[in-house]
This record gives sequence, C-alpha cells and structure tokens, in this order.
Amino acid sequence: MDKKIKNVFVEGAISPEFIANSIAKHQSKTTIGAHNIFLGQVRADVIDGNAVGAIEYTAYEAMANQKFHEIREATFDKFDLTCMHIYHSLGKVAIGEICLFVFVSSPHRKEVFDALHHVVEEIKKEVPVFGKELFEDESYQWKVNS
Repeated sequence: MDKKIKNVFVEGAISPEFIANSIAKHQSKTTIGAHNIFLGQVRADVIDGNAVGAIEYTAYEAMANQKFHEIREATFDKFDLTCMHIYHSLGKVAIGEICLFVFVSSPHRKEVFDALHHVVEEIKKEVPVFGKELFEDESYQWKVNS
C-alpha cells in the first residue's frame, strides 16, 4: 500500500517556531541517536548591481509534492532513517528567512549526514519549485539553482 502524499509547502517563510516544534516532537523517541538539519536561507545576493530583497517561490504543487514524496521514500530505502521532514516555502520570502527545512533522524550519525546531503541534492535537481528573485529596485529575474 502506497503512503499518502504529504503537502510539504508552507506559505511564506518557515518560522523558527515551526522548525523548533518539528524537532521537539522527536525528543521522546529513544531509538534515535542522531538528528541532522538543513536550513535553506534566502541570500542577500547582488546580481549585476541589483540587490535581492526577497525570492518569490512558485511550484507545480501536485507534481512537486509527488517528487518530494518520491525523494523521501527513495531516501528511506537507501538509508537507515527513523524519520524525515521536508518543508519548502511558497510565496515571498525575504532575505535572511528560511525557505527550505529538511530534518532527518537515525539511530546512527553517519546515516543522517549522508541522507541529508542526498535529499538536498535530489530536491535541487528534481523538484519543480521556481524562485523569482525580487530586486530592491522592483525588477526581478528567475533564479538559477545554486
């Protein structure tokens, strides 16, 4: 039986409270020996003399949720993980705010490092989420994954 496909999107920035609550849920699980967290943050880039003030994220939500689900399931098959959370922002996220939150737990530390690296690389490569860099002069350009 297939697992239910979860909506991974959060409107706007991912708050510190949201991150803390997601992590706190796992403190009582005594089979976990290690956690690892990736926080993708909007950079204060300057491109051709224009300062980025925010990124506006859009996605083909059904397709993106399906891809996130596939990445999650494949990662569980490849690594000895206890749990994994993936959340990505939609809408406008200002510089300095969090737009991607990935959290993995395992009985062993090596698994969490390897799994987290794998997940983040797969997300950047496979998931149809698009960012429009909004410049302080009110112009914009579509973001190139980096």
